[in-house]
This record gives sequence, structure tokens and C-alpha cells, in this order.
Amino acid sequence: MRRDLSNLKDLTNLRLIILPTFIITHVITLTQISRRWLKIAALALIGTAVAYAAYTTLRTLNDPRSQTFVQWASGSPADRASLITVQREACPDAPFILPADGFIGLLYADPRGPYSNSHPHQGIDIFSDAEPGLTPVYAAYDGYITREANWKSSLIQRVPDDPLHPGQQIWLYYTHMADRAGNDFIEDAFAPGTHEFFVGQGTLLGYTGDYNGSSPRTVWTHLHFSVVRDDGNGRYTNELEFDNTLDPSPYLGMSLNYTCAPEADGCTAVPTCTTHE
Repeated sequence: MRRDLSNLKDLTNLRLIILPTFIITHVITLTQISRRWLKIAALALIGTAVAYAAYTTLRTLNDPRSQTFVQWASGSPADRASLITVQREACPDAPFILPADGFIGLLYADPRGPYSNSHPHQGIDIFSDAEPGLTPVYAAYDGYITREANWKSSLIQRVPDDPLHPGQQIWLYYTHMADRAGNDFIEDAFAPGTHEFFVGQGTLLGYTGDYNGSSPRTVWTHLHFSVVRDDGNGRYTNELEFDNTLDPSPYLGMSLNYTCAPEADGCTAVPTCTTHE
């Protein structure tokens, strides 16, 4: 009996040695497999990102309207000047003035990069033929300016009575008015924390810049301008959501919707199209 118990004890000790070794070996093996799959997954993600970037670039270059971007980027001063829109007075039957002079490169509902069909551009981008801090930005309409305490390059303007839809409130958003480091080009009257400062149409708000927040993507000097919906409780909605914005075309009297915009900008009797309105 003692011999049997001794053998059992030896067997138990052997198992105590073999079992941990087995577990450790398999853990190491699984870890190596996991690392291998992580590497494969990482390479797949990188490949997908590169492919998407290439697809977006090709789609943008194949869009006939993108040729104006090529002209803007590499053309002569005369070529660039031909792309600039100046509309200091409101177009006939339109309430807003264009808030800055420049090349209206990205349109409302524009799917071109960095935007997409599922996340189109929420406003218009007006590019400046000048260095940051030189091209003036004016109030497009009468209203009340707010600058949140943490806003470096942005202003939002409350318009209590939508001139195209009386009884409704809308907001006008102006951004990128700072240099890449976040030094603002906004007029001193609109310091961070400003709320409900009344300005008339044509009031100088600041100057265009190339600030793009914490994004590593650099941008050309421009003004992003959008018409933002009210939330029904007297507050502006999130401008980054396309459905929270309105087509600025009828407000400016210019066809600025990517769906139907002509190649040349300017006042038009029929500025809107049937989609994304």
C-alpha cells in the first residue's frame, strides 16, 4: 500500500510539473499567434486606408470641377484671379452678402475629399488669394454674435428671424479665422466668451486663416461658412452634422449646391436644386 501511495505521489508531482509547462507552452504559442494576427490586421488596416486615400484622390481628380482646384493651386496670378468671386452687395432677391472674397472651392453637399457621399460638406469654403490674416470676413446678415470661451477661430451668429422662413431662427457659422498655431484673426470686439453682440450686415468680423484645430491635415487659407439650424430651444445644433445645416444657395442668391452648381459662381435667378435643400 505504501508503495502504491508513493507511486501516486510521484505521479502527482509529475503532473504538477507537466501541467504548468503545458499551459505556459500553449500561452506562448497563442501569444505568438495573436501577435501574428495583430500584425496582419494592422497591415490590412493600413492597406485599406491607403486604398481609400487613392480612391478619394482619383475620384476628386476625375471630377471636372476639381480642375479649378488644380488651377488654383498651380495657376498664374491671372488664373487664380479669374476664380475669385466678389459679392459685396446681396444678389437680387437674396438676403445675405458673401462673407468673404475668394475662390468658392468646396460647395454645399460636396462629397470630394476630405468629405464623402455619406458625410458631405456642410457649408461652403471660400479660399483666399492671400496669406492668413489679410482677407476680411464680414457679417453676412444682421444678427447676434457669440464666441464660445474655447473657440480659437470661430464665431456663430444668431439670426432671430430667418429672412426666407419668417418665424424660424437660424445661425450663421464662420470658422478658420486663425493661423495654424491658433492665434486668432478675429476682431477684438468678439473676444472669447462674447455672447449676443449685435452686428449689422457687412460688419468686419475678422480675417481668413488656416487653422485646423488638432488635425494633422493642413488647409489652405479660407473661410468656412454655413447656415445652421436652431434646435427649437434657442440653441444652435451641431454644425458638423450635415442634416443640421441648410443650403446657403437661396440665402446668397448663388448656386452653391454641389448637386447642381454650375462651373462659374455668381448671382442667379434660380439658385436652388431639388436635392439637399
